[in-house]
Amino acid sequence: MLDVLIVLGGLALWLFGLIDCARTDQDRVRNLPKWAWLIIIIFFGSLGAIAWLAVGRPKTSSGPRMRPGRIIPPDDNPEFLKQI
Repeated sequence: MLDVLIVLGGLALWLFGLIDCARTDQDRVRNLPKWAWLIIIIFFGSLGAIAWLAVGRPKTSSGPRMRPGRIIPPDDNPEFLKQI
């Protein structure tokens, strides 16, 4: 039973790495071109997927994130009060 879980885990890791690499924009891929990462993941399986996650996947940007606008009640909204 443990063997089956290990194989399924490796398959899931391989599939995740393959799909993640395929969906990543070419401009954001690190260290190698996207096509090279796809070939590495396909031929080396889980090891290629681990390599992709470790050194090929783009780092998340630490810049400001887009947050949804805060809803301001009409009595606190200066633009609304100017219209009155």
